[in-house]
Amino acid sequence: MKTNDKQNIPVRRLLDEKFESGFLSRREKVIPIFLFLMAAVSVVTTIGIVMTLIVETFTFFKEITVTEFLSAKEWYPFSESAASYGILPLFVGTLKITLIASITAVPIGLAVAVYLSEYASETVRKLMKPVLEVLAGVPTIVYGFFALTFVTPVLRTMFPSLEMFNAISPGIVVGMMIIPMIVSLSEDALSSVPHAVRHGALALGATKWEMTWRVAFPAALSGITASIVLAISRAIGETMIVSIAGGSTPTASWDLTASLQTMTSYIVQVSTGDVGYGTTIYYSIYAVGFTLFLFTLAMNMLAQRISRKFREEY
Repeated sequence: MKTNDKQNIPVRRLLDEKFESGFLSRREKVIPIFLFLMAAVSVVTTIGIVMTLIVETFTFFKEITVTEFLSAKEWYPFSESAASYGILPLFVGTLKITLIASITAVPIGLAVAVYLSEYASETVRKLMKPVLEVLAGVPTIVYGFFALTFVTPVLRTMFPSLEMFNAISPGIVVGMMIIPMIVSLSEDALSSVPHAVRHGALALGATKWEMTWRVAFPAALSGITASIVLAISRAIGETMIVSIAGGSTPTASWDLTASLQTMTSYIVQVSTGDVGYGTTIYYSIYAVGFTLFLFTLAMNMLAQRISRKFREEY
């Protein structure tokens, strides 16, 4: 009888009794604190990284002026007689890889995203999704050796003047690496367009092709653009592929057939341990890293701004 009476007590009264006893209140106090500490880890880590870059970069600029760093056209930090620290050759090398990767990845990525979202059957979608996830999970060092031992020899059979270390081969492979990112984010953006919009276009007489490219694609443009910008940011920061297949020759030339060096590959070169701690060359990697950080940050902010500006709400 007592059990039945307790079951008939309103739920609100039971909750009030729990709160008064302090059972739920203690748990409710602990959980937010735990979640806050977990969230604070990423914030503290980011602040630590940025502060390290800033402090070490200022140490570098005590030896090398900002004007020389930004305006000089040669990068020869290892020269004992006439060392030069102009970031332009590394910046140009990074842009060459990013440009080739974008030309490779954007058309293929968007085509695959449109196919999966608008044309593929459920069976094909279930088959291709895991394949793309596997492609995204391949270590970048494997991509680098693939570029050096397979892509470069194939390209040299078509272009004999192509050097063993060049910009085209790593650029293409970096593009292949970022294709899954473009496909995944763009396909999600296309899938978020309501079916009513598609059905309305088809009801007005549009073909499947017209509905896809004149209705669904423009409606998902903000997400698609953001995915492209984020993928390009990933290409800018790529390290191992360029270090293995691109060479280590910093040059401001736009020749795509010759060896080059990017900002990330220079950091790898110096970080191998041959450079003494506290030297100008050692601190130069922080200046290059901070420049790369600002470049990537600007790209991410651009992606967020584009996403907010062209976002469609349904």
